Amino acid sequence: MEKRNPWAWVPSLYFAEGLPNVIVTVVAMVMYKQFGLSNGEITFYTTWLNLPWLLKPVWSPFVDIIKTKRWWILSMQLLLGASLAGVAFTIPTTWWFQLTMFFFFVMAFSSATHDIAADGFYMLGLSQHDQSLFVGIRSTFYRIAMVFGQGVLVMVAGNLQVLFRGNIRYSWCLTFYGVAGIFVGLWLWHRFILPQPEADSTVMSAAGRSNGIMHEFKHTIVTFYHKPHFWTAVAFMLLYRLPEGFLVKITPLFLIDSAQNGGIGLSPQELGMASGTVGVIGLVLGGILGGIAVAQGGLKKWLWPMVCAITLPDIVYVYLSYSLTGNIFIISSCLFVEQFGYGFGFTAYMMYLIYFAQGEYKTSHYALCTALMTLSLMIPGFVSGAIQQQLGYRLYFVTVMFTCLVTFGVAAMVKIDADFGRKK
Repeated sequence: MEKRNPWAWVPSLYFAEGLPNVIVTVVAMVMYKQFGLSNGEITFYTTWLNLPWLLKPVWSPFVDIIKTKRWWILSMQLLLGASLAGVAFTIPTTWWFQLTMFFFFVMAFSSATHDIAADGFYMLGLSQHDQSLFVGIRSTFYRIAMVFGQGVLVMVAGNLQVLFRGNIRYSWCLTFYGVAGIFVGLWLWHRFILPQPEADSTVMSAAGRSNGIMHEFKHTIVTFYHKPHFWTAVAFMLLYRLPEGFLVKITPLFLIDSAQNGGIGLSPQELGMASGTVGVIGLVLGGILGGIAVAQGGLKKWLWPMVCAITLPDIVYVYLSYSLTGNIFIISSCLFVEQFGYGFGFTAYMMYLIYFAQGEYKTSHYALCTALMTLSLMIPGFVSGAIQQQLGYRLYFVTVMFTCLVTFGVAAMVKIDADFGRKK
């Protein structure tokens, strides 16, 4: 295997994995809100963009045996750059919504495929020791990509709108062209710097591929279904994040909506700072402390503190919707508290996915668990905008607080080994 320093490619690879995800899930909503779409339209249509991540387990075997992981990574990065340029090119056109949504779908598909290939390449390109050493690094640079997309890019678009005297569409065009350039640069860098592990090869015949895929896929589904406490686990995976599912699409729209519509009225620059920077820092810190807590005491011990952490801080949106404060310090503090709680509480969810996926076919079963995780946000996401438009922001956030009872209910149902997650 050609030897490459992991520091040269692991950080940039996971930055490239995280950036398109946050663009599709968050930045696109902010852009469409500025273009004048209603909350119901934005939440319904952008929720469909999660579909490629939901279907990842279906085509992950093809990425595994057709071509190499390195080929998939480079191809998807080039396609991501092209789709970003496609969004920028079609914004000024007559059919801007249909065309930008098409390119966002291409971006989502490319990003989900890139995730599969990058995670597989990480295991092939590093020794077991280096995999453990760099697991924190890959997570950190994925989070940095979130800050860059949700924070920096939104602020850049806002500053360009000031520079070009309120020309919103032109500002977003330039922003997306800039990100397209970043991805072309990442493609060039990885084309040169990614190692070529001997294990990253395909040797199976075409017939063998077809038969192997079908056999493995069927057996994966059957063994997943026959796991102990299957229906309890599915209920937990689908409903633990129900409050978050109703919030995730609405909160950015609430923060930038005008006061006359019941929103806070933040500028893109303020949104990028409060939500995309301060909020994401809280999310990262909560996740780090959550991991430390589980390692010290085990998942079962920390389950209920984490349930409280992921639900109770949601009340900050009730406060913000009633106070409608314009104080950016108060808003940022509220978002930090809510996101810190979410990061801490989300640890329990991810650890349970790992716990349930244990045993034979744990990689494939974990992929199925993450598909259910995506579905858990898609279902409420489809209707969240329409419900919010009917109730208004204040009553909507109060209603979301009541859905926290569902999280407590499914958490009470799950069975977890007392020693799982505890450092031995």
